[in-house]
Amino acid sequence: MLQRYPVDSMGQIIQRSLTTVYQYLQTYRAGGLPTLDLHHSPGRPHRLTPEQEQQGAQVVTFNTPQAVGFPANMNWTSALVRDDLQNTFEVTYSERGTRGLWYRLGLGFTCTRPTYTLAKADPAKQAAFREDFEVVKKPLLDGEMDHILLEQESMIRDDQAIGRTWLPKGQPKQIPTYGKHWGDKLLGILDDETGEVFCQHEEHYTAVEFLTFLTPVVARYAGEKIVMVLDHAAIHHATRIQPFLEEHRDHWTLMFLPPYSPTRTASTRRIARRCTARQLNWIEGVWGSLKRRVMYNVFFRSVKEIIAAVTAFIERINNHLMETVDRFCVRL
Repeated sequence: MLQRYPVDSMGQIIQRSLTTVYQYLQTYRAGGLPTLDLHHSPGRPHRLTPEQEQQGAQVVTFNTPQAVGFPANMNWTSALVRDDLQNTFEVTYSERGTRGLWYRLGLGFTCTRPTYTLAKADPAKQAAFREDFEVVKKPLLDGEMDHILLEQESMIRDDQAIGRTWLPKGQPKQIPTYGKHWGDKLLGILDDETGEVFCQHEEHYTAVEFLTFLTPVVARYAGEKIVMVLDHAAIHHATRIQPFLEEHRDHWTLMFLPPYSPTRTASTRRIARRCTARQLNWIEGVWGSLKRRVMYNVFFRSVKEIIAAVTAFIERINNHLMETVDRFCVRL
C-alpha cells in the first residue's frame, strides 16, 4: 500500500482475495501494524466438558466397543466413537467431527495398527536369557570362543507382498498375480559379531532339512568354538540330529531361547516373529527387512524368481557387514 500498488496487485502478491485485502487495509488504517497480528479463532464452544472428554478417552483406551454396548464389534471406528459419545453424553457429532475432536483435543489418539505380544510370555525367563547371553559372550570377548550364531527359519511368501510405498497421487499401483502363492522356506544364521548371514533354501521344515543345513554351517566354522542361539521348534530337538550334535559337542553348544507358550502352533510362531522373539533373536530383524525390501509390491512368476531375489538381498547385506551389525545385532 505504501508503495502505491493497486489493490488487485496486492491480492496477487500475498495470495488473498480482494475482500481480505480491503479488510487488512481497513484494520491497518484504524489501528496500525499491531492490529494486523494474526490470531487463531478459538472456534465453537466445546460440546463436552473436560471431564467428559477424559471419560470418553478412557472408554476407548480400556474397553472394546462390544464391552460398552456394541455387539460383534471389537475395534473402535470413528462411527462407533461417535455413537458412544451420543449414547453417553447426548451430544451429536459427524464421523469427521469425531475424528477432528480426537485430534483437536490432543487426546493422543491415532488410527494405527496394534502390535502383537504373547500373553504367555515369561518376562522372568526372558530376563534370565539376557543374563545368560551376557555370560556366554564373555568367552567371546576373551578369545576363548569364536562365534555366536543366531539361527531361525523363515517362510518368504508372496501373499504377504502388499506394503506401503511412495506412489503418484491418484495412481494406485496394481500387483498382477496368478492366483497362486509361491514361497521360499529359509533356514539361516546371523553371526552376532561380524554381521554375516548364511541361509539355505528348502522345500520343507523337518529334522532332515535342519540336519542338511547344519552340515555346511559346521563346515564354514570348522575347528572353531560356536554357540548357536535357536528356539524350541521340534526340529531343533529331533532324535535324528542328536548324533550329529554329539559328534561336534567339543566345538558346538546350543543355547535355546525361552519358550513363549506351551504349544508351538503355526499361528503362535507367526505371533512370536512379530513381537518378543525379535528382542532376543535379532535374525528376525533380517527376515523382516528381507520381506519389506524384496517381497512387498513385487510380482514373482515362480519360486526361482523369489530365490534369486532373496539371494541378491543376502549378498547385498553380506557386502555391508557393519551396516548389518548396526541395524540388527542389538546389544541386550
